Amino acid sequence: MLRETLDRLRAAAPLVHCITNYVTANDCANILLACGASPVMAEDPGEVEEVTAQCGALVLNTGTLRQSVLPAMLAAGARANALGLPVVLDPVGAGSSRLRTESARILLERLQPAAIRGNLSEMRALAGSGQAAHGVDAAPADRITAGTLDQTVAFAKSFARQTGAVVAITGSIDVVTDGRRAFCIRNGCPEMSRVTGTGCQLSAMMGACLAAVPQELLAGAVTAVCAMGLCGQLARRRMTPLDGNASYRNYIIDAVYNLTGAQLEEGADYEVR
Repeated sequence: MLRETLDRLRAAAPLVHCITNYVTANDCANILLACGASPVMAEDPGEVEEVTAQCGALVLNTGTLRQSVLPAMLAAGARANALGLPVVLDPVGAGSSRLRTESARILLERLQPAAIRGNLSEMRALAGSGQAAHGVDAAPADRITAGTLDQTVAFAKSFARQTGAVVAITGSIDVVTDGRRAFCIRNGCPEMSRVTGTGCQLSAMMGACLAAVPQELLAGAVTAVCAMGLCGQLARRRMTPLDGNASYRNYIIDAVYNLTGAQLEEGADYEVR
């Protein structure tokens, strides 16, 4: 499943439209190039529908949300839905402010995302439950541990059935589900949280994977999450005592660029529930 998805992604080289945040736009573009896709980023309402129509997937990220961007996201999302293109919703910071929370809910209500990716606090806020997020990070009570994994899986499955989307909740253990099967993924390492935008990069890569396998959304989402986590591990092994988070950021992109299907199949660490 993982190798086939990665191979199909690189063979298809899909164009992925990202309406994303200005903090991580460059990294999202580079991660798309590294995994074999091509990025395009447009947010003016006058062109977003036309640009989306040329692409294989659309990624909507609320990381640096502005009220002027919301109409562009809705227009691009509606166009993608009409064309049957997968939409990835990344509700960055949902739960941390009224604007972010309400905007993310509007996007979810008016569009039909193929996948929703975020941390547990963001997902709970989107579902109308839970406490405030810690900025764009999960609240301490929402950190996924072995002791809370069953509860997280149950919530994720319920939210996936409610929305009709694949739900990918990322944290120290990642949970990806279509409402029936849940993949609990243990790739990745803590240092990834010291690099701005690894979650945004993952959402962009997820858009590329879904564009490659639009009829196998769960497989596409799982492939993206496993690949990003594994590449975080591979990048960590390259670090020397003189390297910091700036080097680590580049090593992650390099690892994605060099990742093979065989490496991904061998290194992916998950169980199905």
